Amino acid sequence: MPTPHNSANPGDFAKTVLMPGDPLRAKFIAETFLEDAKLVNNVRGIHGYTGTYKGVPVSVMASGMGMPSIGIYSYELYDQYGVENIIRIGSAGAISAKLKLRDVVAAQGACTNSNYAHQYGLPGPFAPIADYTLLETAVAAAREIGVEMPVGNVLSSDTFYDASKSAMKWAELGVLAVEMEAAALYMNAAKLGKRALAICSISDSFVTGEELDAAERQTSFTTMMKIALETAAKMAEK
Repeated sequence: MPTPHNSANPGDFAKTVLMPGDPLRAKFIAETFLEDAKLVNNVRGIHGYTGTYKGVPVSVMASGMGMPSIGIYSYELYDQYGVENIIRIGSAGAISAKLKLRDVVAAQGACTNSNYAHQYGLPGPFAPIADYTLLETAVAAAREIGVEMPVGNVLSSDTFYDASKSAMKWAELGVLAVEMEAAALYMNAAKLGKRALAICSISDSFVTGEELDAAERQTSFTTMMKIALETAAKMAEK
């Protein structure tokens, strides 16, 4: 049944959903890469589409910004629409000097300053990690198209404008980049027995001060999109 946040009907979503933060990026992916794409959700302007890629059903739907937002949308997709795999395809800020603009990073783990895990009543911290099958498949897909995709920890932050300015402290422990959604997605997947992976394009750098504008973020991350689509196609064979 439709939810307060999603007007799609059962069966409208494929088993694998690509999840950018930006609704316009979801629209761009659907119109550029999917065949016979159909709009299945547009509640609050959160575009959700289903079509095919290389003959495999694939959906793409925006998550909005931040862990509370992706927490709602990914939970409903997993729990109420039968989705098995969600691949976040978002932007991130580099805190490693090894990364440059438009590099694509796979989040093996997601450190976080969020209190999202508090709801589970655990007796200690939880370490949110990606599903290995999705991660392994994405790394292989990237190599097949000639991309060596760095794999490691990211920081999922609750704050974009961080008064503490502490992002670079995480780099001292090898964290590659900062984003705002992966940890909540990974926790939802863990709780519900589903698969999740975040791959992010570097949109700005805390090291160099470089950054891409909004239009470039919306349409220029095609390498990340292709890796995610190829991963979705390969997952249909598993």
